[in-house]
Amino acid sequence: MLAGVLALGAVMSLLDATIVSVGIDAIGSGLSMSLAQLQWVSAAYLLSLAVVMPVAGWASDRFGARRVWLTAITVFVGASVLCGLAWSGPALIALRVLQGLGGGLIQPTGQALLIQTAGKEKAPRLFSIIVVPVTLAPALGPVIGGVILSALDWRWLFWINLPIGLITLLIARRLLPKSLPRKESRLDRTGLALLPLGLGAVVYALSEAGTDGFGAVRVVIALVAGVALLVGYTVHAVRRPERALIDLKLFADRSFRMSTIIGFVLGAALYSSMFLLPLLSLQVLGATVIGAGLFLMPQGIGTGLAAAVNNLLPAGLHSRWRALIGVCAVIVGTVPLIGLQAGSGWLLPALGLLLRGFGMGLTMTALMASSYANLPHASIPRATSAYNVLNRVGGALGTAVLATVLTHQLSTVLPAEAFSATMWWATGLGVIALIPTALLPKIRM
Repeated sequence: MLAGVLALGAVMSLLDATIVSVGIDAIGSGLSMSLAQLQWVSAAYLLSLAVVMPVAGWASDRFGARRVWLTAITVFVGASVLCGLAWSGPALIALRVLQGLGGGLIQPTGQALLIQTAGKEKAPRLFSIIVVPVTLAPALGPVIGGVILSALDWRWLFWINLPIGLITLLIARRLLPKSLPRKESRLDRTGLALLPLGLGAVVYALSEAGTDGFGAVRVVIALVAGVALLVGYTVHAVRRPERALIDLKLFADRSFRMSTIIGFVLGAALYSSMFLLPLLSLQVLGATVIGAGLFLMPQGIGTGLAAAVNNLLPAGLHSRWRALIGVCAVIVGTVPLIGLQAGSGWLLPALGLLLRGFGMGLTMTALMASSYANLPHASIPRATSAYNVLNRVGGALGTAVLATVLTHQLSTVLPAEAFSATMWWATGLGVIALIPTALLPKIRM
C-alpha cells in the first residue's frame, strides 16, 4: 500500500510532462504565445526539476521525508490549478517553474521514504511494483492528453492533477510513516548557490541545443557557465563533504557509483525515446495524436512484465546478471525501430518496444538493489537525490543530442531516413550502458 501511494505521486508528476506536450499547440493558440515562448512551457518545468532535486536529500534530513513529500504534492497540485488559470504566456511559464519545484521533490523523497520504511532488503521487490506505473505514465500521457483535448479546453491538461492529487494526499496522510527530522542538519548555502544553478545552466543549454545547435552563442555561454559552476561545486563538496547537498563520498561505494552511471545512460535512452517515438509514429507511420500515444503502450506493458518476472526469478540471480539481461533486451528491442517506412506495419516495432520496456524494467529494479545496498541508513535520502538528479540530467542530455541529430538529418534526407539514423544513436546508448553494467557488483536479490 505504501509503494502504491508513493507511485501515485510519482506518476502524477511524470504524467504531467507528457500530457502537456500534446497540448502545446492548443496552449499557444489559447494564450497567443509565440513559438519562442511556447518552448519554455516545457523547458521551464524541466529546468525547475533539475534545480530542486539536489535539495531533496537535505530537506528530508532537516524536516523529515514524510513532511517534505506531502508538501511537494501540495505545491505541485496547487501550481497545477494555477497553471490552468493562467492569463498569459509569461504567467504560465512562471507557474510551470513553481509546479516543477514541487514535482522535483516527489520522486527522490518518495524513494527515500520507501527504502527507510521497508528496509534495503525488501525495497527492490517494492521498486518492481513502483516501476510499472512510473514507466506507464509517460506512455499513457499522450493518449490521455489527446482524449482531453478532443472534448475539453487545454486548461484541463493541468486541472486533471487536482482529483489525483487530492486522493493521493488523503491516502498518504493515513499511510505514510512518520520520519524524524534531524535538527542538526544544516543547509549547504554555498552548494545551493553552485549546484542547482550549474545544473540549471547545463539543462538550459542542452534544451536550447536541440533547436539552435551546440554552436549557438547562448548555448555555449550557458554550457560553459554551467560546467564552471559544477566544477566549483565539486571543489566545495570535496573540501566540506559533511555539509554538501550531494555528498561526493557516496560515489566511493562501487555499487552506488556504477548504478548511478548506468542510471545516467539509461535516463538518456528512456527520455530521448519518449521524445523521438511519438514524432516517429506521427511523421513516418502517419499515426493520429492518440495513435502516437498507443504506439508507446507496448513499452509500458513490457515494464509491467518485467516486474512480474523479477519477483519470480530466483534470489540467487544477482543484480549484475539481471541488469545485463535488461540492457541487452533494451538494445535488441531498439533495433526493430530502425528503418521504419510509411508502409511498415506496427507488429515488429510493437514487439521491439515490448522487449525494450521489459529490459528497462528489469534493469531499473536491479539498480535499485545495487544503488543503496552498502550505504548507511542515514545516507539514503541524499543518495536517492543524487541518483535522480543524474538520471534526469542524463535524460536531458540524451534528448538534446538526439534532437540535434534528428534536426540535422531532417535538413538533408527524408523523414524516414532521418529517424532511422537517429535511432541508431539511441541503440548506441544501450551499447554504452553495457560497459558499467559489466562492472556492477554482484548484489543478491
